[in-house]
Amino acid sequence: MNGNFYQNPAFPSNQYEENNYTSPPSNVSSMSLDYGEQSYIENILRLNKGRKVNAYVSFPDSKEWQDKVFTGLIEEAGKDHLIIKDVTNGNWYLIRIIYLNYVEFMEPINYLYKYSDKSY
Repeated sequence: MNGNFYQNPAFPSNQYEENNYTSPPSNVSSMSLDYGEQSYIENILRLNKGRKVNAYVSFPDSKEWQDKVFTGLIEEAGKDHLIIKDVTNGNWYLIRIIYLNYVEFMEPINYLYKYSDKSY
């Protein structure tokens, strides 16, 4: 073809410079507890490491494990997972947050919101 019917789209080589956008600082850690992110579930779970919980989980593709409750101490929490240690049998559970319905705390929880440290 002669190139008159279709032209390839032209994209700017550096969109941030041309639109005067600034890139995020390189020293920002994705694991830091930023005050603007305190309401995210993984940050709330992270603030309560060591607390005893019941984690109610649903696995929709499994008939045997469709609804399950994991009881233990919160060891770690990330954007997509929760690690619980069962102190009764010594087992550790890695639970994907996508399957987590809710968490029941057996003691008051720490919840940091809008620059104040609150315990409920």
